[in-house]
This record gives sequence, structure tokens and C-alpha cells, in this order.
Amino acid sequence: MSLFIVFEGGDGAGKSTQAGLLADWLEGVGCTVTRTFQPGHSRIGAVLRQLLLDPASGPLSPRAEALLYAADKAQHADEVIRPALARGEVVVSDRYVDSMIAYQGAGRRLDPDEVAKLAWWAVGALPPDLTVLLDAAVEDGVGAKTDRDRLEQAGEAFHERVRSFFLALAAAAPERYLVLPARRPVAELAAAVRTQVAARLGAP
Repeated sequence: MSLFIVFEGGDGAGKSTQAGLLADWLEGVGCTVTRTFQPGHSRIGAVLRQLLLDPASGPLSPRAEALLYAADKAQHADEVIRPALARGEVVVSDRYVDSMIAYQGAGRRLDPDEVAKLAWWAVGALPPDLTVLLDAAVEDGVGAKTDRDRLEQAGEAFHERVRSFFLALAAAAPERYLVLPARRPVAELAAAVRTQVAARLGAP
């Protein structure tokens, strides 16, 4: 059975850790898993990721940044996500459309509705079955990082807007989201995620 699970949240919230734990568990119960991430997990996406996150890229127009993220998402959906789902696999992705709406929309002060239309168009309106939002205070997430990429250097106010918008997205569609406090114990978070995913797989 194919299933599409996305982990969202601010920088430093633990998305990669939880995505890895979920992928390991899924493989342990017999699922074939494609673990992936945005931006960068496609051939052209790797180039775009370098441009987007390397501080040496310097300032980017917010609209240019949004368009580059949209290009990454379009290629990633076509090259990685859709083929895996067509093969009947479970796709576990670190970031997806919501990140673009929160970061390039709310964060960069572009119109979130316009950014959402662009992002969903880029991925061909392919929705996840479940979005796990790991919510962390800015000072506990990106604020605790020392080696920051270009986006992580955008400032506390930027990241506060991003966090607030993630929570607003989840509140608007609670049936599609699992919102968890990111600073709960790792094993406790992993268990909560497994429970939700097992229900969607029809597992006991």
C-alpha cells in the first residue's frame, strides 16, 4: 500500500531524526520505503539546494527564491515521489509544500495564497496522507544552531513568522496533521508518529 508521509517544522526541530526512525520502523514491518527530502533530492534539485542554502549565494529576491523552491519541488515530485508511490511504496519526506508556504510566503512576506498556488501547481496538487508538524520554539530550534545556512540566517522575526504559519496551516486542516511538541523525548515522539501511520496503513 502506498502512503505519503511528510515531516514539517522549523529548522532544528528534529525532522530528520523522526523521519529516519519512521522509515526504519516501516521497513521493519515489511514496507518498502523511499526516504527523501526537500530541497535537493533530485538531480537538478541538488544544484538548486546549493544555490538556495549556501550563504555565499548572497541576497535573493523573495520571488526568485520562491520560484527556485518551486522548481525543486516540481522535479522532486516527478523524479522521486510519484514513481515511488506508483510502485506501492511508502514515501517519507523531510519537508514538502507547507515549508514553501511558511518560509517563502509568511517568512519572506509574500502573499501566502499566491505562494501556495505556485507550490501546489509545482507538485501537480499531490497531497501527503499525513503531515507531522514538529513544533519548537525558535530559540530551541534554529536559535540553538551555530553553523547556519542562508535561510537559517534570516533572523528571529522571520523564523517566528514561519513557526506561526505552520501552526495556522495545521489548525486549518487538523484531519491531515499530527502536531507534536518537538522537545518531547525522541522515543515518545516516534511512538506517536508510528501510531498515526499504522492507523493509515490499516495495521493493528
